[in-house]
Amino acid sequence: MKGWELGGWLGASNYFGDLNTNYRLNRVHPAAGILTRYNFNDRMALRFGARYGKISATDADSKNEYERQRNLSFRSTIVDGAMLLEFNFMPYMHGHRDYYFTPYVFAGPAVFFYNPEAELDGKWYDLAAQGTEGQFRGDEYTTTQGALAYGFGIKLDFSYRWSMTVELSGRKVFTDYLDDVSGVYADWRDIRSLRGDIAAALADRSGEPRLGEPGRQRGNGKNNDTYLFLGVGLQYYFGEIRCPSYNR
Repeated sequence: MKGWELGGWLGASNYFGDLNTNYRLNRVHPAAGILTRYNFNDRMALRFGARYGKISATDADSKNEYERQRNLSFRSTIVDGAMLLEFNFMPYMHGHRDYYFTPYVFAGPAVFFYNPEAELDGKWYDLAAQGTEGQFRGDEYTTTQGALAYGFGIKLDFSYRWSMTVELSGRKVFTDYLDDVSGVYADWRDIRSLRGDIAAALADRSGEPRLGEPGRQRGNGKNNDTYLFLGVGLQYYFGEIRCPSYNR
C-alpha cells in the first residue's frame, strides 16, 4: 500500500513546566492542525504536519505555597511544524477487510514558534523582550526553537478513502522559557535601569515578603518545559486501492 494522504485534526493543547510542576490539566486550550502522509508500505509512513494551539498557566492554581507566593503567570501561542516517521504495530491497508485498524507510534524533528505574554494592570506584555531574568539586550531567548516530536495513536478506516486517527503527541523542547521562567531572580534594580519599570514589575510578581532577592530560585533550569497535543483527525487517501486477489 503506497500513496499520499491529506487531512486535518481538532483537539487540545496543554503545557507542563515551571508554572505547572504538578501536571495539572485545568488550563487545556483548543488546538488544530493539518498533515500529509506518504505510506511506504503497510507498516511505515513519513508525515509532515503543522499545528496551532495555545498554552497557559498561573501560580495561583498551584498547591505549593512557594509557587503561589511567586505569583507568576503566562500565556502563549504555539505554531508547530514537524516531520515524523510512523510505525504501525499491525499491518494497515486502506480498504482492506482485515487490516483496517492499527495502533502506531511516531517520532521526528520539529520547529515551533511561541510568544510568552503576561498581564499587568490590564495590559499584556511580550515577556521575551522584558529580560525578566536579567538578560542583557541582545541576549534574550529566541522564540523560534527546535524540538523532538513523539507520540502514539490509533488509525481506523471508515472506507477505501477515508480514515480516522486519535493521537497524543508530545514535544521535548530545547528551551526552558516557554513560560519565561527558568533560572534565578536578577536584581530588580538592574532590570529597571536596563528595561524600565514594567520589566522590573514583571520579573517579580510576589507579594510581601518579596521573593525576588538576587540569586534566589525563580524556576528550575534543569528540566526543560514541554507541551502536548491530543486530537482526533480525518484523512483522505489518494493512493492506489488494491483489490484483494481471488483464486479459483
